[in-house]
Amino acid sequence: MIDKKEYKKIVKKNSPKSKTKFNCLKAFVAGGTICALGQGIFRLYTFLKISETDAKMLCSCTLIFLGVILTAFHLYEKIAKRAGAGTLVPITGFANSMTSPAIEFKSEGFITGLGAKLFVICGPVIAYGVLASAIYGVVYYLFKLFL
Repeated sequence: MIDKKEYKKIVKKNSPKSKTKFNCLKAFVAGGTICALGQGIFRLYTFLKISETDAKMLCSCTLIFLGVILTAFHLYEKIAKRAGAGTLVPITGFANSMTSPAIEFKSEGFITGLGAKLFVICGPVIAYGVLASAIYGVVYYLFKLFL
């Protein structure tokens, strides 16, 4: 029978080393690169004399389009494997999460496959966002009402 101290030694010896710091750095660089790309696209649109409001909207649309294209050609997954969580947070990650199930289930048809699977992952995200913003609005209203 092994005592707790000896067991902890065996576990520590056989457990893989944590790569948390390196993974955080990769995520920071990947997310920062996507955001820098977005800033560059925004600057390009403003350079082309597009209003700032329209340039912001076009920048978001361009990043979504790029995320969908990279997902369609199975490149987003390869980038995400190397870059880590930094590819999940920006708008391109949202585009990827909507596109992936749709591409996977397109063989089931446009309605039951493509249309229904678009919101398999993003449906809960959208619902959570709407619910969280409603709760935040109520709390904010009550806070302003009593102060």
